[in-house]
Amino acid sequence: MKKGFKLTFIFALLASVLIACSGNKETSGDGKDTGGDNKQVEQVLKIANDQEPAGLDPHKTPAHSSVRIYSQVYSGLVRFDEKMEVVGDLATDWEQPDDKTYIFNLREGVKFHNGREMTAEDVKYSFERIKAEETASHIASYFANVESIEVLGDYQVKFNLGTPDATFLTNLTNSSAAVVAKEVVEENGDLQQVAVGTGPFKFKEWVPDNKVVLEKNEDYYEEGLPKLDEVVYYTMKDEAARMSAIRTGEVDLTTVNPKSASLLKKEKNIDVKDYQSLEYSYVGFNVEKEPLNNQKVRQALSLATNRKAIADVVWNGDAVVSGPVAPSMGDWAIDVTKHELYSNDIEKAKKLLDEAGYPDGFDITITTASTYPDMVDTAQILQQQWKEIGVNAEIKQIEWGEYIDTWLYTSADVLVGRNGSGTDPDRALQYFFHSKGSANVWGFSDAEYDKLVESGETMLDKGKRKEIYNEAQEKLIDQSPNLFLVSPMKYVAVRDSVQGFTPYPHNGEYILEVSKK
Repeated sequence: MKKGFKLTFIFALLASVLIACSGNKETSGDGKDTGGDNKQVEQVLKIANDQEPAGLDPHKTPAHSSVRIYSQVYSGLVRFDEKMEVVGDLATDWEQPDDKTYIFNLREGVKFHNGREMTAEDVKYSFERIKAEETASHIASYFANVESIEVLGDYQVKFNLGTPDATFLTNLTNSSAAVVAKEVVEENGDLQQVAVGTGPFKFKEWVPDNKVVLEKNEDYYEEGLPKLDEVVYYTMKDEAARMSAIRTGEVDLTTVNPKSASLLKKEKNIDVKDYQSLEYSYVGFNVEKEPLNNQKVRQALSLATNRKAIADVVWNGDAVVSGPVAPSMGDWAIDVTKHELYSNDIEKAKKLLDEAGYPDGFDITITTASTYPDMVDTAQILQQQWKEIGVNAEIKQIEWGEYIDTWLYTSADVLVGRNGSGTDPDRALQYFFHSKGSANVWGFSDAEYDKLVESGETMLDKGKRKEIYNEAQEKLIDQSPNLFLVSPMKYVAVRDSVQGFTPYPHNGEYILEVSKK
C-alpha cells in the first residue's frame, strides 16, 4: 500500500511540474502549441470602404478611395505629425540656404518593397515625373515653382525654386507627393495596378469589386512599426452592408454617415470617433456652357441655395456652412455666412436671372455619384430649392468610375461633389481655381484672381498672406464657379478590439500604430 501511494504521489508531482513549466499552453494531438489562454491575437485589420479604388498611381489618382490605400504603401520626403507640424519622413532633416532653395538629407538604408535601396535619384525622378506634362499629374501645379532638382549625393537632394514659396513644405506632405521606383514605372507603364513604395505596408493583391490586401513591410525604417501584419480593405458601397459588418465583427473599422453613427453609438462593442473634417461639399459648374457661363446665373443659383437646410437634412445637423476654405482651417477661413450670396434671397435670385436673360428660368441636369447617399440627397435638395426660381433640374446618378471621368473631363454641366481644402489655403484657392490649377476642371479663368493667389503662394509674411487669401475667397464666392455648401463632421466606427486608432482632420485613416487586442 505504501509503495503504491509513493508512486502515485511521484506521478502527481511530476505532472504538476510539467503543467507549470508548460505556461498553461495547450497542445494539439501532433504536439503543436495551440496557445491556450495566451493565444496571440491575429494582427489583421479589416476595413470596410465605401468605394472601389480608382487606381493606385499616387502621381495620377486623386480619388480618396485610392489615396486611403496608396498612402499606406508610399512615403514622401516629409509628413504632418498629429499637431499638423511638418516633420521628416524619408528625409531626416532639411536646410534652407535661402528663400528659394531646400536641401533634404535622406534616411540611409530605406528600401523599396522590391528590395532596392531608395536614394536621392529616386526623389529626383519622382518629382520630375510629377512635373512632366505627359504624366498629367493632379499635383503638377503644386510643384510648378520647382525649376530644377539636383542630386548632391546618394542621400542628399536639392530643390531650386523660381520664387519664394510659402506652400512648398506643406505641399510635400501630400500623399500624392510620393517617392516611387523608376524601374517599376518603366516595367508597367504607370502605377495604376501595381504599388511598390517604401511605406509601412506592401501591396499584396487587389481583387476588383471585392478587396485590396496590404501586408506588413518588415523593412520599414521605423523600428517596431507597423504593429499590424495585414490590412484588408473590403469594398462595401452600401451603408447598410457596412453597418451590418461592423456590428457582427466582420470588419473592424468603417466610416459611416451621421445617422448611422447615432445608431452605432448604442452598440457596446463599438466606439464611434468623430472629428471636424477639412472637406466641404460643393456644386461645380462648367462655366464654358450656357447658361452657366453667365456670372449672374451662377450667383442666382447661390442665392437660391439654402445651405443650412443641406446641413440639417443631409448631415443630420452635423455640418457647418463652408466656403472654399473649410472652417476647420481656423483663421484662414472667412465667415462666409456674412456674404450676400449666402443669404438665400429668392427675390434677388429671380431678379438676377431676369437680368441675365432668363426671366422664366431654364432646364438643367445635376450629375452626382449614385454610391454616395450624401451627394444624392444634396442633389435632391438643390432640385427642390432651385425650382423656386424657375430652374428645373433633372438628376443624373452615375457609378463611381464614370463619376471620376465626368469630373476629370468636365462632362457634366452641374456636378455635386466633395473636395478637401487641404492643409494650406493655396490648395483650396489655387489648385482648384487658378487658370492653370491642376484640379481646375471647370473652365474658370480670371486674370486678377490668378495674380492674387500667385502672390499668396510667394508671400512669406503670414499676416499679409492671410489678407491676400481673404480677398481671394471673397472674389471666388462672387464669381461662383462652384457653390460651396457645408463642411461635415466625419465619423469612424471602430470595434473595441482595435487599439491605438485616432483619426485626425488631415489624416482620418492613420493606422501606423494600430493593433488588435
